[in-house]
Amino acid sequence: MLNIILSGLQHTKALYANWRRRQAAYEELSSLDDRSLADIGITRSDIPYLFSRDVHEAAKAQATSLARNDNRRAA
Repeated sequence: MLNIILSGLQHTKALYANWRRRQAAYEELSSLDDRSLADIGITRSDIPYLFSRDVHEAAKAQATSLARNDNRRAA
């Protein structure tokens, strides 16, 4: 029973740490001026989209697909 509680607390701690990292990145991008954002290839309106869960799920799926398809043989 104690293991379940500790596991739940560790999971909650990990979720909070992940949220905090994402929040810090969001704030840092939001603090950049438009020219700096353009230099890295995004616009101010892209920032919320970059942090939506669907984007991360799609990026993970794409990375997995690319890794799976990267079995080309050297000629």
